[in-house]
Amino acid sequence: MPSHQGQTIVDGEPPRRETMRPVPRQGGQRGVSSWVGSPDSAMGRLRLPCGGVDADGRFAPSPTGSLHVGNLRTALLAWLFARSQGARFLVRVEDLDAGRVRRRFEDEQLADLRALGLDWDGPVVRQSERSALYEAALARLTAAGLLYECWCTRAEIREAASAPHGALPEGAYPGTCLRLSAAERDTRRAAGRRAALRVRADGARVTFEDRLCGPVEGVVDDFVVRRNDGAFAYNLAVVVDDAAQGIREVVRGADLLDSTPRQLWLGARLGLPAPGHAHVPLMLGPDGARLAKRHGAVTLADRAALGQSPDDVRAELAASVGRGEPAERLAPHQLVARFDAGRLAAVVAS
Repeated sequence: MPSHQGQTIVDGEPPRRETMRPVPRQGGQRGVSSWVGSPDSAMGRLRLPCGGVDADGRFAPSPTGSLHVGNLRTALLAWLFARSQGARFLVRVEDLDAGRVRRRFEDEQLADLRALGLDWDGPVVRQSERSALYEAALARLTAAGLLYECWCTRAEIREAASAPHGALPEGAYPGTCLRLSAAERDTRRAAGRRAALRVRADGARVTFEDRLCGPVEGVVDDFVVRRNDGAFAYNLAVVVDDAAQGIREVVRGADLLDSTPRQLWLGARLGLPAPGHAHVPLMLGPDGARLAKRHGAVTLADRAALGQSPDDVRAELAASVGRGEPAERLAPHQLVARFDAGRLAAVVAS
């Protein structure tokens, strides 16, 4: 089944308007990347990935806690999207939040994926080991004049974001520090206040086609790419990593749909290829709220304590998206044979 890659339009750098499309396959190579995380010129140009099929996918958990069955269903779907198209499936550990990350959670998460029968290609990649890539991306954005320092506190951001700001979405950062004078910036630096780095997006409008959610449009605010504690922000790291690893289709939870316009805009500014997207529905608890630990037995360990095997859980997850009946214990390869993204889209729409 061919991968569906929607057209992406980025508008926000008047008068230029551009269309981003997936990078074509090159010689049928798979699993090859020539993306280098260091500038190859004074402008900090990033080299783009070569090879890979259009459906190469990934699962990228954060090791800050145990995966619940909703996370595992998303992993299963991402794996099925890739494997049903003969594509690579990669695992990346998003461990940039050093204060919350625990290695035991990483080990547990990987063990849970294996228990469900989900395999992956190549070694597990950890964001904490990829700082040079993110620094290179920041260098290019700096050279292009797209970054500025922000000293706003969380309280100041909440207060500023609560006011109406034209076309920007509610809660968006209104560019307060962008409008500071040189003297005001010098005063803040002299006071020792640590600054975050934000992009200057100028309210860019991004439109893309999601395989499951259909056409999506969003306005991009001036979001953070490096926090004031020096940590690289999620939106920067995920864009750089997906390009570096040759990811061509991002399958993830629908809670991340709103962040996609930011990421597509940023990728375009860095000259990176735009992947396709499929945002899958979240699992809900009995109360209709997003599944969480408060809902009881939500992890594989919890289910094992109730006498359920990983095969039982996989069958339940597959049945919840119309891939079999709860009583069917289909092996992973049987699920691949049955998987049809088009039929899944119909289930999501119903």
